[in-house]
Amino acid sequence: MLTSNISQRLHKKCLSIAHSTITHTKITFNITISVALSIFLTACSTLPMDKVARTPTSSTVVNPLMAKMPPIDRAGRIAYVEEQGAGSAKISSLYTISPDGSDRQLIDELSGYIYAPAWSADGQLLAYSKQTPRQNPKIYIYDVSSQTRNLVVNTEGSNLSPSFSSDKQRLLYSSTVGGNADIYEMRLDSGETRQLTTLPSTEVQPSYASDGQSFVYTSDKKNAGRPRIYRYNFATRSATQITTKDYAASPQLSNDGQRLAYLNGRQAAVMTLATGQIVKLAETGLDEPARFSPSGLYTVYPTRKSQVDGQSGGSIVIHSLSGNTSYAISSKAGGVVRSPIWSR
Repeated sequence: MLTSNISQRLHKKCLSIAHSTITHTKITFNITISVALSIFLTACSTLPMDKVARTPTSSTVVNPLMAKMPPIDRAGRIAYVEEQGAGSAKISSLYTISPDGSDRQLIDELSGYIYAPAWSADGQLLAYSKQTPRQNPKIYIYDVSSQTRNLVVNTEGSNLSPSFSSDKQRLLYSSTVGGNADIYEMRLDSGETRQLTTLPSTEVQPSYASDGQSFVYTSDKKNAGRPRIYRYNFATRSATQITTKDYAASPQLSNDGQRLAYLNGRQAAVMTLATGQIVKLAETGLDEPARFSPSGLYTVYPTRKSQVDGQSGGSIVIHSLSGNTSYAISSKAGGVVRSPIWSR
């Protein structure tokens, strides 16, 4: 929930997308949800891996797009967060589900918030932040094969928006030092961490390019409270601006690197990088962006209110970028759906 302000909206977006507690009113970069991501990881505390309960369900949604969907997309999993209640009564559940709406599995659940899940390139690891009452957001990694999770970032302040490198050796995330949100990179084998941004502005929501040579992120360094999207190049250690107009946040590059999914104002949108052409997909009512399928031919995003099979509540929308058609998968129990992300 990059919520309240851009730090909330961003870091909450980081938290929203980093899953939103969100008061999102055009990001006021205050990192309020970023409970001041402080002194980050010089030595990251790791807890033993715990077995995670999985509770499959059997609700399959019939839809018109599955037959045309590439095998790489059909075989993937969509992770998402479902929220029930509000404030101190908030319950957040992290699920994975097949793109046809079947085999819903519970990965984690708590009284509090779960933010911005992110898959490794092979779909075997799932990173996310979670925050219990009176605690700061911490980052965990769930292992699909062993059904275990490990705490990897446990420091004072907010630790949000994890993103795996394609080789699963490194993890990007945002955190704060001295009250500012910055972007860090951790080596997962050693816990060694380096700070990549050092500006007095808010830098959040990092996401690796598939080639590992760069990453995209959100910053308000040119105009406080008016976030834009930038691309950081590891070779030059410099960043260039991608979006030039409007509010822009929560970026993700397609696997081929040709398009950018992000939040444009209050709408889920996709930009073709070579031309700058923007396609606005929907105003979700949640300040949530779209995310690409593995093939890049589809996107997934949440909506606040929808009816699927007679069930009201939040839904996951799967949208074909070529056919401009969509279908929806309902939430488990009518809760608010946030931060869907599609794996291989």
